[in-house]
Amino acid sequence: MKTYEVTITETLQKTVEIEAGCHAEAEGLVRTAWKNGVHVLDADAFTGVDIKSVLKPRSRGHER
Repeated sequence: MKTYEVTITETLQKTVEIEAGCHAEAEGLVRTAWKNGVHVLDADAFTGVDIKSVLKPRSRGHER
């Protein structure tokens, strides 16, 4: 049998409206609010999953 490392990546997404002078300011304000727990993404914000596998390399001392 071969050994695989499988990575599961879930994507959560939420759109918020904010007034700002430019897009960089808007992103900064939302980033700060998110860090402060104002915008919490939960299961309702789930938009997808990606599952990828790679063959785990054999260790150097492994015999066939």
